[in-house]
This record gives sequence, structure tokens and C-alpha cells, in this order.
Amino acid sequence: MADKKKKNLPPQAQDYQQFQDQREVKRPVVKNCIKAFFVGGFICFIGQIISTFYIYFFDFTEQTAGNPTTATLIFITMLLTGFGIYDRIGQFAGAGSAVPVTGFGNAVISAAIEHRTEGFVLGVGGNMFKLAGSVILFGVFSAFVVALIKTIIITWGGF
Repeated sequence: MADKKKKNLPPQAQDYQQFQDQREVKRPVVKNCIKAFFVGGFICFIGQIISTFYIYFFDFTEQTAGNPTTATLIFITMLLTGFGIYDRIGQFAGAGSAVPVTGFGNAVISAAIEHRTEGFVLGVGGNMFKLAGSVILFGVFSAFVVALIKTIIITWGGF
């Protein structure tokens, strides 16, 4: 398919396309996927350890330990981002560090750090949720829709 598109290009564009193909850095996709898998899995493993800690030492159940575990992971991520450690983890792991909830914490604190010179209200407060705002918006909206559907089913369905 890509070769077919190249044939339909004018001669100068074909030359440029060939030039670009020769110099394009080949990405190690399999290696990047493996790194992302293991780092993301390790972050989830740490989350499981934190959850187990809350269950055994603070008398949470498996169902109630999720919220404090998530908050703890976000807090740890924000500390690591503030010290510049999480950025190195992100460069190494790529999507493996962005997919878990820690990616959300990193996005929030990175924007806050970037705009701190503009002041606390207009800089940090105004820009902190630019990147993470859509996640919060769609998360809250989705939770509302699910709760509404569940309420309707329970009320009318008698489950």
C-alpha cells in the first residue's frame, strides 16, 4: 500500500521520500513494548503491595483498599516527578509509565511545575489540569452515567 502511494508522487517527492526512508531511525518496537510491559507491570505490582499493606495493617477490605491505594500511587508519582525521577522512568518505559494511574499523577504535577513561575493561582492552579482535565472530565461523566444506569436498573429492575 505504501509503495503504491510512492509511485503516484511526483519525481521530486519520490526522491525526498526515498531520502527520508534511508535516514529514518528505525524504532525498536518489540524492545519498547517489552520495556513498557515490565515497567507497567512493576508499577501495578507496587500498587498490589500497597493495597495488601492497607488490607493487613489498616483493616481495609479488598473492595475498600482501592481508593487509598490509588491515592498513594498518585502521591508517590508526584513526589518522584517533583524530584525528576519519574521523567527518567518515563523516558525508559514509554507507555508503561503512562498507562497506569501514575501517568495521571505525572501529568498533573508536570504541568504544575512547568507553570509555577506564573504564580500559584494563574500559573499552577490555572494550568495544572490542562492535560489531565479531559481525563477528570470524562472520568466523572462516565461515573455519573454508570451510576445513573445502575440506579435505574436497581430501581426498576428489582435486582
